Amino acid sequence: MIQPVSNAPITPLTKAAKALEAVFLRQMIAAMRTSTLSGDDSTQFRDMSDANLADKMAGGFGIAAMVEHQMKEHQP
Repeated sequence: MIQPVSNAPITPLTKAAKALEAVFLRQMIAAMRTSTLSGDDSTQFRDMSDANLADKMAGGFGIAAMVEHQMKEHQP
């Protein structure tokens, strides 16, 4: 699992930004799979595996950090 660079506390905003990045990664992985593989009986298990992979990858691409930074600017 990719660890954050800083030792900043994990806030609800941090968790939400990382979850958003994971959703984006799931969509990206699914799009890559549909372009290379045909459907079969293991699709459901592959989807669960892809979701798990995306959750573990989230936080390492910088999308979560950008979202969190933007949202912090708009907090009171």
